[in-house]
Amino acid sequence: MVAHLVRWQFTVDDYHRMAQAGILGEDDRVELIEGEVVKMTPIGRRHASCVIRTNETFVKAFNDVAAISVQNPVVLDQYTEPQPDFALLRRQPDFYASRLPTPADVYLLVEISDKTVEADRRVKVPLYAKSHVTEVWLVDVEQETITVYRDPSPDGYRTARVARRGEHIAPLAFSDRPIAVSDVLG
Repeated sequence: MVAHLVRWQFTVDDYHRMAQAGILGEDDRVELIEGEVVKMTPIGRRHASCVIRTNETFVKAFNDVAAISVQNPVVLDQYTEPQPDFALLRRQPDFYASRLPTPADVYLLVEISDKTVEADRRVKVPLYAKSHVTEVWLVDVEQETITVYRDPSPDGYRTARVARRGEHIAPLAFSDRPIAVSDVLG
């Protein structure tokens, strides 16, 4: 007879307690995805370069209207706390010192992917949609594209558009502030 294995599903509170107890360290590259602690892929030079360029672009374009969070957690639900590469957030007087951002705080999430694009598209993007994150950009460093996901539903985003070099895109929340795709891709 084969015993049925039951996986333990960690909550966001469990995850934070593991960090407080020293089980997870500040330098551990992990995130909580649907109750599982998942190791994040090491950041390569092309990914890092894209993060630096995107940060500079976002600061110039959005610093006066949104808080720009770089590689910090967003709590999607009781069991999921990913660390997107960027989040454009509603400003809070305490800069989220009293709580982490949730989907209600998010104008835009950005995932930059070089080796993990399919996993991000298959796992993270649907989680963002299910959590009602209004807009997600998936930057594919290898293919040099940005897929813009909008109109979330429990089954995924209803619209997706691929943007390429030579084009401009703007977050829905700041449609009057387009940025060049090449400013993100380099």
